[in-house]
Amino acid sequence: MRMKALVGLCLLIQFGQSFADETAPVANHPRVAGTLLLHARSRSRDSGLVIVKDVEWQASETAIIICDMWDNHYCQCAAQRVGVMAPQMNAVVTAARNYGVMIIHAPSGCMEEYANTPHRLRMQQAPHVDAPFELTWCNLEPDREPPIPIKVDVSPCDDPVVGPAVKVFTKQHPAIDIIGYDGVTDSGQEVLNFCKAAGIKNVVLMGVHTNMCVLGRSFGIRQQVKLGMNVVLARDLTDCMYDPREPPHVSHARGTEIVIEHIERYWCPSIEGADLTRIIPGSADRVSEAAASAAGK
Repeated sequence: MRMKALVGLCLLIQFGQSFADETAPVANHPRVAGTLLLHARSRSRDSGLVIVKDVEWQASETAIIICDMWDNHYCQCAAQRVGVMAPQMNAVVTAARNYGVMIIHAPSGCMEEYANTPHRLRMQQAPHVDAPFELTWCNLEPDREPPIPIKVDVSPCDDPVVGPAVKVFTKQHPAIDIIGYDGVTDSGQEVLNFCKAAGIKNVVLMGVHTNMCVLGRSFGIRQQVKLGMNVVLARDLTDCMYDPREPPHVSHARGTEIVIEHIERYWCPSIEGADLTRIIPGSADRVSEAAASAAGK
């Protein structure tokens, strides 16, 4: 009897420890010093002329949102371009992560793949924040922007023979690492909750597709700007959905440039991914010394 009781007690302790581990809060990334220098490119709303301005962001107050970099796509040309972009993106976010930037992976429609992982739980555990408006898909804002000057009415896919537009993806592209203190979500509300809790004021959007999900998702550019966040687009780490058989009958690459120019003119500046791979030399030491001095007082 005593042996059975001891075994039962051990099982209870083991079960209780397992339950505690599953429900305990997931740690967030530590806040460290360091200043990013962004070469932010925007355009005059009136003339469209390019304006470049150097902007300094604290790495600890910055998050990168990786939008819909899926492992496959019904449009195979789009999937191929994502496959080329993914390793380049991974190199950029690895460097940014190492400087203390928060990385949020947002492969929409794939959350079941990441259920109960620390990366998913990290985004779910942040306290709720009331949003000033409903964070859902945000279409064209006619009071702020004209229609995007590329057409996707017939088909946005540039495959020679376009297959059915069905879900063929299951997760984020495997060339992009989800690791460390990263988060996983496809919810604008969860992004808002986390950013408020973590003191994040600055957001970088990268991923696909520029004229659709990057702009329109509940966590996309339009909603982030309307929430009052400082927002930029990584213009060399994005791609649009566009078929050159549609107006204005330009190359796919030029179609992506046109969408980026629209964003720069009406929504937010753009940067190159390289801006996220380094901090201002000495900025971490200077801030750390100032913080240590203040603590000593």
